[in-house]
Amino acid sequence: MRGYLTFTFPMRRIFVAGNWKMHGSLGANAALIAEVKAGLLDFAAGVDMAVCVPAPYLAQVQALLIGSPLALGAQDVSAHAAGAYTGEVAAPMLAEFACQYVIVGHSERRAYHGETDAVVAAKALAALEAGLSPIVCVGETLAEREAGRTGEVVGRQLDAVLARLDRIALEKIIVAYEPVWAIGTGKTATPAMAQEVHAQLRARLAHKDVAAAARVQIIYGGSMKPDNAKELLAMPDIDGGLIGGAALKAADFLAIAQAAVLAD
Repeated sequence: MRGYLTFTFPMRRIFVAGNWKMHGSLGANAALIAEVKAGLLDFAAGVDMAVCVPAPYLAQVQALLIGSPLALGAQDVSAHAAGAYTGEVAAPMLAEFACQYVIVGHSERRAYHGETDAVVAAKALAALEAGLSPIVCVGETLAEREAGRTGEVVGRQLDAVLARLDRIALEKIIVAYEPVWAIGTGKTATPAMAQEVHAQLRARLAHKDVAAAARVQIIYGGSMKPDNAKELLAMPDIDGGLIGGAALKAADFLAIAQAAVLAD
């Protein structure tokens, strides 16, 4: 993935998505959404935002978001549209709850549930077929980083998805780079390090279609917080963030969104 290209970008839209992971309760959700909605009044027009919530809370959060600029997303989806797959949730079901986005291939799903590149690609395709935009996660572990295999790993993960898409579908995905080695390890990915990988991913997209590559949003999922968001979002290939813990605190989530507006 060396020798990547430099692109001329159209005016970009920044996308900030909160991944609540396995957190929440009816009361806590209502309070969090109310606080975020109130804080968005001054700058919501400058950034696209979503919250990706646990499946049991989709109906509740769908209702809470009515009239809000916040979009709704899910955290996982089945590769199957229907059938005898107990416990799974199909993309058409998510669409019925007004989901616009769904996370696929998150590092936790890959690590704890054994999801392969092929499974992630199938899930992304299922989401697209139901009218959802998949947030396709890619990233390398600490061992892979230290072995100099970052480009190889994220390239393989992304290529598995790209092989299933035509140009029209390509422009509907979002790519999220998660440096697994920088999450909870005490190690830090600098903005320049993140930008390097984002640029490589953009070049990988360009192998599929150059024009589409300039429009696909590539967001950063490596512990973006209020104190590093502005620097990260100033990078030319970092188009937003997939926010974990900070998305559970309204003040932090809003601060990141504000940084996104300033960086746009």
